[in-house]
Amino acid sequence: MKKPATSPAPRARKPARRKPAVLLVNGPNLDMLGRRDPKHYGTFTLADVEKAFAAKARELGVEARFFQSGCEGEICHAIHDAMDWAAGIVINAGAYTHYSYAILDALELCGLPAVEVHISDIRKREPFRRVSVIRPACVDQVAGLGLASYTEGLERLVRGHLAPPA
Repeated sequence: MKKPATSPAPRARKPARRKPAVLLVNGPNLDMLGRRDPKHYGTFTLADVEKAFAAKARELGVEARFFQSGCEGEICHAIHDAMDWAAGIVINAGAYTHYSYAILDALELCGLPAVEVHISDIRKREPFRRVSVIRPACVDQVAGLGLASYTEGLERLVRGHLAPPA
């Protein structure tokens, strides 16, 4: 007896892989970019930063998400929340860079690779700005490149510390 013809078994579909996500955290007064001391911070806005960061993220194959707050606790909560979905963090903690042990602790607790960024060169600023208490929890630091500090920080994070998307 002849066996009936059968079609090949359907291939199981692989679930769509999501791009790794990176959280960009901006601290106090960075929502005032474009209005704040152009000599140190340029004339670009936070929206310009986010647009450039998102474009670089697409180029690098990652998803960009954004958070900005002038409240230390809110920044800590955003870092804690990122543990559940992010592959890494780029952070400009603003003035909290120089004294927030709470943000240092949050970065250490979350365990994600983080790159600290600064628009101005903090090493050439006032003495109190030369100290970063969050630096020990970060895999790298980029400072003094203006808006490009953000895109360079993202590139260093992705190329040096995140697994390439499969």
